[in-house]
Order: sequence, then C-alpha cells, then structure tokens
Amino acid sequence: MAELKALIFDVDGTLADTERDGHRVAFNQAFADAGLDWDWTVDIYGQLLTVTGGKERIKYYLKHFLPDFTPPGKLDSFVADLHASKTEHYKSLMVDPGLPLRPGVERLLREARDAGMRLAIATTTTPANVTALLTNSLAEDAEDWFEVIAAGDIVPAKKPAPDIFIWAMEQLELPPENCMAFEDSDNGVKSVLGSGIRSLLVTVNDYTRDQDFSGATVVVDQLGTNEQPCRVLNGPGLIRDQVDLDALKDIHRYAWK
Repeated sequence: MAELKALIFDVDGTLADTERDGHRVAFNQAFADAGLDWDWTVDIYGQLLTVTGGKERIKYYLKHFLPDFTPPGKLDSFVADLHASKTEHYKSLMVDPGLPLRPGVERLLREARDAGMRLAIATTTTPANVTALLTNSLAEDAEDWFEVIAAGDIVPAKKPAPDIFIWAMEQLELPPENCMAFEDSDNGVKSVLGSGIRSLLVTVNDYTRDQDFSGATVVVDQLGTNEQPCRVLNGPGLIRDQVDLDALKDIHRYAWK
C-alpha cells in the first residue's frame, strides 16, 4: 500500500481566491501605470485564465483581443516590464487590503504540519507572489512550513505540462505514489495526472467550477470549517464536514487501491 508522505499544493484559487481580487486587480494597476487603457474585467479575466502564467496571459491577450497593438520596443521586454510592475502591485495588495485563505486551508496545513506530513507547493505564479500571500495571509514564517516551493519559471513548460509537479517530487525525493496534490483548475488536473500523481483533491472556485476535472480523486467546494462544512461534488464519500488528515489518507488509499 502506497503511504501518503507529502501534500503538494497549487496556490492561486487553491490556497486563496487570488485571481479575481488579486492578480486581476494588480494587472489593471500595472496597465494604468504604463499609460494603457486596458481593463481586464472579471469576465475577460475568466477567459484569460485558460492560459497559465502571467506573461503568457498578456501575450495571449494581445494576440486575441488587441491584434493590432504595437508594443514600444521588443515584445518580450515590454511584457516582462508589465509583469514585474504587476507583481509589485500584487505584493502590495496582499498587505492592504490583504486576501484571506480559503475556508479550511490554514486548519489543514496546521494539522498536517503538526503530524509531520511533508508540505510542498507547485504553482505557475512567481516566488514573490507566493511569499506575499503566505506571509500576509498565513503566518510570518509560513514559507518555512513548505519543504519545497516550486514556482514561476523554475521549469520551462508551465501547467498543463507536468513539469512543475515532477520537479517538486524530485526535490522531495519521493515517487508519485507517496504524494497527494491539491488543485482548482482543469489545467492543474492535467499537470498533476501527467506527473504520475493519482491522489488528487480539487477545490473548485467561481472561475473553475464548471471545468472538466476528469481524473481527480475527489472534487469539493472547499476544505471546510466548523462554520462552513465542505460538500463533496464528485468522488467517493470519504469526507464528512471537513477535509482533515484522516480523510486525506483515506482518499490516498482509494486512489492507489
């Protein structure tokens, strides 16, 4: 029987609902700073989320929404500067007004940490964004809770490619059968499954709830708290009101049976 030894978390949409009120807002602030009249509305940003990676998202927007736009100078440099500005705005937003973690996230992380479960992150967002969220929304030393933080351009191919999860497992020196992944999107699901990990829990959000999560072991609306119990949307009924460590071990056994 494959023993569960490590939990690998996506960040945006999984640990916190950062997309709509974090990244989207920061992008718009960066555009304004650059003198651009671009406005990524909630609906437009939902379309752009089919593309992983902030710089890749800007290029997709130019190609499909503003095909006649001519950047000042080289495209890659223009996009990189915009993205760097966006990152600074995002970091500021994490401080003021700040964004809470999704229900049950802190509870589960503390429970897993206290039990000696190894923790890791696998995300396409930049390391600076990960730091800003963790230190402001979880704990000042929250980065140290995670043995591995695989983020940003650390691998050349972003999700749905499996590279980021493979890299994280290599750093952990663990095979897929000892790992469980947490995601929120169809691209994330493809990335996890492509890495060989079969134990996969998806927490949906407003942007992703209608996506295809085929292959996920369990799909829930959230991890759950005493005040906000979680609902299992798809998969075996191995969770009661909250996703706790015992439930994760049951889910892992089910995935690898």
